Amino acid sequence: MAENKSYFFCGIGGSGMLPLAMIVAARGDTVSGSDRSRDQGRSPDKFAWVEGQNIALFPQDGSGVVAGQILVASAAVEDSVPDIAAARDLGLPRMTRADLNAALFNEAAQAVGVGGTSGKSTVTGMIGWILESAGKKPTVMNGAVMRNFAGADTPFASALVGDTAIYVSEVDESDGSIALYAPDVAVVTNISLDHKSLEELHILFSDFILKSRVAVLNADDDESTPFLSFDNAVSFGFREHADMRASAFEALADGCRFTVQAEEAAHQVRLRMPGRHNAANALAAIAATCAVGVPVAQAVEALADFAGLARRYEVLGQANGITVIDDFAHNPDKVAATLAAVAELPGRALIFFQPHGYGPLRQMGKELAASFAAGMRFQDRLFVCDPVYFGGTVDRSIGSEALVADVVAGGADAVHLTTRAACGAAMLDAAKAGDRILILGARDDTLTEFGRELLGKLT
Repeated sequence: MAENKSYFFCGIGGSGMLPLAMIVAARGDTVSGSDRSRDQGRSPDKFAWVEGQNIALFPQDGSGVVAGQILVASAAVEDSVPDIAAARDLGLPRMTRADLNAALFNEAAQAVGVGGTSGKSTVTGMIGWILESAGKKPTVMNGAVMRNFAGADTPFASALVGDTAIYVSEVDESDGSIALYAPDVAVVTNISLDHKSLEELHILFSDFILKSRVAVLNADDDESTPFLSFDNAVSFGFREHADMRASAFEALADGCRFTVQAEEAAHQVRLRMPGRHNAANALAAIAATCAVGVPVAQAVEALADFAGLARRYEVLGQANGITVIDDFAHNPDKVAATLAAVAELPGRALIFFQPHGYGPLRQMGKELAASFAAGMRFQDRLFVCDPVYFGGTVDRSIGSEALVADVVAGGADAVHLTTRAACGAAMLDAAKAGDRILILGARDDTLTEFGRELLGKLT
């Protein structure tokens, strides 16, 4: 790519936009941007940190858009947004986040793309940590803060800037942009209903896999089965035929452990993250890093120190015997995985869920309800507020009350309270020693703040 570009990121605070802005800025390009959340006064600490990285931020009123820039904006951003209108009037070129990320990714000699319905961010973080521990200095583009790389100076470490030769990134099938990427190593964590039909997903993932030198695929995922026969496939999972196979899984109070069988040798793996789904994530990361030259034993050793990601079953703290956990679960597969991890340990779960939009409720509300109903134990209780809504013309005819009705019909205990505050008050009133409070949802940075507020009120 040509150097010394000037980029304006519309929506720079987004989980996919911010790390990309950090990578581009670190490579010497000029970066500025705007964000509706900043204009609304949300997440002030994050935007103050961004400005501290020599990135100029402007109101989303078109005032920051000037001649000579390249506009980076989601394809979903309406043409009526002032920044978009200003860029159009100036004749500026426009790229989506995926356009720019794919251009960086495809230039790398070793490009590792991580796709799939669930676990992408965790597997991306694991791969990044293994490669960094092995001295390979990767550049990592993630959609979540990687706690191993976070610190006082880098609190929002969803990117790691390393060499241009090795690039690790999440790739997104939900908008079809996975088609832009040409991976050396393609990882598919699993395939299930989310934003597209299964037929569409099979086409997208098939093309992604066939472009790669090595495809790391989930042997336990029935929807991935058609791809396991491909010549470049390396499988992982708990099933007997998996190339990278886990066994002897044991849930622990502070994570899990299991045995991985690979290359005719057994290795003991210890994770600081709970759940069989995270064991599967670890297998995918080990297989991917093995494909770029890291021995299995070295990968296993690095994973013992992997601290996980923000909002991926992140324990915010404990007070009066009640543990508060923050988690990104928002689609049927992620909810099922999180509840399975919860069920591995004793104690009642009080679960808060904020749907990540009205559209997703229409697309997969029935499947979400089924995941909650199947995963909740008889003593668990679900509290659901109204979906996240930042404005716009979206159809709001199907809301959280329909989701709760389906969960209750499925035999689980659930209640709809319109506001987050009302749900929080009800959870605090019900909580007792031994309980775990879970904060579930996506597309809203303030969910973590909400969890911390509840934790503070427990003391």
